[in-house]
Formats: sequence, structure tokens, C-alpha cells
Amino acid sequence: MIRTFAPGDLEVLKEITAICFDGVSIDQSIEGHLGLLGGHDWRWRKIRDIDDDVAGERARSVFVYEVEGVVVGYITTKLDAGSKIGWIHNLAVLPAHQAHGIGRRLIETALDHFRDNGMECAKIETLEQNPVGTRLYPTFGFREVARQIHYAMSL
Repeated sequence: MIRTFAPGDLEVLKEITAICFDGVSIDQSIEGHLGLLGGHDWRWRKIRDIDDDVAGERARSVFVYEVEGVVVGYITTKLDAGSKIGWIHNLAVLPAHQAHGIGRRLIETALDHFRDNGMECAKIETLEQNPVGTRLYPTFGFREVARQIHYAMSL
């Protein structure tokens, strides 16, 4: 079942984030090259994204997937009414529930949400090291439009 985020979901979304973004986080890559930064690991930084994703009105654009009453995946989105671009910011499904179409259903929900809110374009980003994203997103019609290189250095 897919439903809109509720405040009681926040800690579970953070747990899912810490598990699912292992190996596909920019901050983890930075940490791998430069070590621990600011006394916090990459998970701490990635989990803060979820706080932003569910803040205020944005919480209405976050959807969770439940199996037998347990949240096993989620998708966070952002609507930009001015540009008419809907952005899928985070998508995660627990490993035990992957390859069962849950991510696909969450993306479909996000795309319907964008259409219902007058968006004209949907965007999503992934890293080359994320084979799930690089395979899945094009099946919806997403096309690669640019590549970005991330640099970091110690100060």
C-alpha cells in the first residue's frame, strides 16, 4: 500500500536511508577519500536530507510503501510551480523488498503526483555507481540530459 508520509514515519525513513544509500552516496564517496568530516559519517549527512524532505508543506509530497503495516520504502519529491519541474529527491526500498516492483510503484505515484499538480517535467538524479537507478529510470522514459563531476578536497 502506498500512502502519504505521516510524522510517525520519520525515524523509519531515516533507517531505510542509512541502509539503502550505502555505496551510492556522494558523501560516502567523499568520506572514502578524505575520511570522517565534522565528527559525523556520511549517514548522518544523508539522513539530514530526509528532515528537509518532510519539512512543512513538502511532507505532502512524500510517499511511503507499506507491507503488512510496515514501511519498507519511500519516495520524496519536490514540486516547483514556477518552473513546472517535479523532482524526485530520494527513493529507497529495503533490500529484502527490492526487485518486487515497489520502487517502480513509488515512481509511478510520484509521476502521477507531478501530473496532478501541473508539472511539465520530472527529473531524478543518480550516480553511475547506482546500477538500480541507472537501469530503472530509463524504463520510465527518463533520459540522461547531463553528467556532473563532484570534486572534494581537505581544508
